[in-house]
Amino acid sequence: MPTTTPPPIRLGVVGVGALSLRGILPHLSQPDVADRVAVAAVADPIGDRARAAADRYGIPRAFDSLDALLTEGDVDAVTIVSPIGLHHEHARAALRAGKHVHVNKTMTTTVAEADELIELAAAGGLRIVASPGEILRPHVTRTRELIAEGAIGRVTWAICGAAFGRYHEEEKERTGAAGGAIDPSWYFRKPGGGPMYDMTVYALHELTSVLGPARRVTAQSGVRVPERTFLDRTVRTEADDNTVLLIDFGEGLVAVAYGSAAGGPNRQFGMAIYYGTRGTLDGLLLDGEPFAFPGRPDTLDAPLGDQDAQNRLLPHVVGAHRHIGEAHVFEDILQLVDWVRDGRPSPVTSEHARHVVDIIESGYRAAATGITQDLRTTFAHPPLA
Repeated sequence: MPTTTPPPIRLGVVGVGALSLRGILPHLSQPDVADRVAVAAVADPIGDRARAAADRYGIPRAFDSLDALLTEGDVDAVTIVSPIGLHHEHARAALRAGKHVHVNKTMTTTVAEADELIELAAAGGLRIVASPGEILRPHVTRTRELIAEGAIGRVTWAICGAAFGRYHEEEKERTGAAGGAIDPSWYFRKPGGGPMYDMTVYALHELTSVLGPARRVTAQSGVRVPERTFLDRTVRTEADDNTVLLIDFGEGLVAVAYGSAAGGPNRQFGMAIYYGTRGTLDGLLLDGEPFAFPGRPDTLDAPLGDQDAQNRLLPHVVGAHRHIGEAHVFEDILQLVDWVRDGRPSPVTSEHARHVVDIIESGYRAAATGITQDLRTTFAHPPLA
């Protein structure tokens, strides 16, 4: 008896900033995904920017508000590409409107917000996939296996994190965009600003994908660079830009996670260094030498830690997608698409994302109070095959 092929998911893109222009819209406009997902609508508070994106990528509808997209956009799901401080509000509105949701990193800024989204999705029979899906990366699985096999002895501690530098002020997509320059000021303001929510979130997803849920956290945090500049404007830093967490995984195993204004010991973005009693796993290196994992030969000619090279090993990153930026975000969107169309649950879960939010939020609370914080969340850590 013939089976019916499900129709493409009608997707709404919420936010036309640098990420959408650099990666999301170019990926989703490729013909090889047209049978699975179609961008049906786009929304941005700068209406000219939304309309320009719709014209460029052949998107049927463009709106200047999320509410309009949800009521008039004829979509099944949305990807939330708005500033992190708006993720909860925008994802909640979408879930209440009966839409499946992909949320770009970080899912929310508080555990209470994440709880509400997870509960809304469960009550409505809806799906949430929350970036970043570091658990999908083959080197992460192999790192877990190497640790389990005793390749570095007994793991004693780890360090991970990321630094702002001037990345957001210098993104080329921010100037010359329709509707005027794309202002990066929110990256330096509360809620949702700072390198912990924006960049260290990758490292924390990898760290917990390898070591599992954490138990406690303490921290020191503050503002180190009080002002930023974008074009001819001065932006005052309100969100902490220099944070160091000490994370307790139990049984004496601890990790340091930093979100700094500049600098850091990790040579490979988003990857931790794991120190054991008999060796070290540093990103893609075991005791200083490349270790094998599926797809590794395809990355050996790339610079160490090249994220684009690593993105090419993700399941949906094939063909033209291997040469378009932000392929990891495209992968996470396709995780949602497959889950909705085919009923295949994704390992990129909202519960894992909530646990990482718990680590960051509790870290800020520990820094403010001087009191170590017990984490109240956990997530299912998939067993090794």
